[in-house]
Amino acid sequence: MITILGPTASGKTALAARLAACIGGEIISADSRQVYRRMDIGTGKDLSDYVVEGKQIPYHLIDIAEPGTKYNLFQYQQDFHEVYDKIRGRGAEPILCGGTGLYIEAVLKGYALSPVPQNAALRESLEGKTLEELTVILIRLKERNNSAMHNTTDVDTAQRAIRAIEIETYNADRPVGERKMPRTDSLVTGVAIDRDARREKITRRLRQRLDEGLAEEVRELIKSGVPPEDLIYYGLEYKYVTEYVIGKIDRDEMFRLLETAIHQFAKRQMTWFRGMERRGTEIKWIDASLPMEKKIDRILKLREERKLYVFNK
Repeated sequence: MITILGPTASGKTALAARLAACIGGEIISADSRQVYRRMDIGTGKDLSDYVVEGKQIPYHLIDIAEPGTKYNLFQYQQDFHEVYDKIRGRGAEPILCGGTGLYIEAVLKGYALSPVPQNAALRESLEGKTLEELTVILIRLKERNNSAMHNTTDVDTAQRAIRAIEIETYNADRPVGERKMPRTDSLVTGVAIDRDARREKITRRLRQRLDEGLAEEVRELIKSGVPPEDLIYYGLEYKYVTEYVIGKIDRDEMFRLLETAIHQFAKRQMTWFRGMERRGTEIKWIDASLPMEKKIDRILKLREERKLYVFNK
């Protein structure tokens, strides 16, 4: 397998699609929000990227859950392995692509997980705490458990932080034990984008998504029966645009807060990827500013070098 990771706005999806077209690959998404149907603009699915020279590139784990539900890491791990085995069974090469570092690390390292039920008493004790207070609690739990199980890039609402605390508390009290998931062997590449270029692209893309109808997408989701608080749970675009749609903030404040939040999100993504490197994952970084052909050539060269290394080992 080949993995292509990177922060938001780095161009990793277009790169993965072009690579898939070159090698006959199929893409497995590693994005915690793109699993939801009808949440297209806000999650940046950019499905047109999966069409290369008129050919549809197969992609997986996008549009597999209903808005309002709480898709989680345990489900992702199960779904990933099912899709991965089917792709390999067809003789194609899986390409894992996304920016949710926890999802990527969980399947590469074979995290042993278990489904975690809601803890009503714990939730009641956390009710009313600010996101900052909840984040401190989560960090302390992670330190106590020596855990890398929760991706702080996604803990941008109080609801999500509470769920992360709930899972961390559950796992601390009930060790998973001997049940293991298989590790997934992969060449791991990362798209490195200059900080200033990333910030400029994030701002430009946010304006474009608002022009494309992001607010209208949120209104339609609410109209279809998805409660605003459930949309806010998903964070980032859905948090701030929902608050704008329901009249909690005005458009200018929405844009300002959301722009800042996405910049912070991208920074946290990079922090997670650097943490993956410290935890033993070798990431081959590729300059985002290179022409597409050179990026593809770089990955293909790394792929061949890796095959030779494994063959001669």
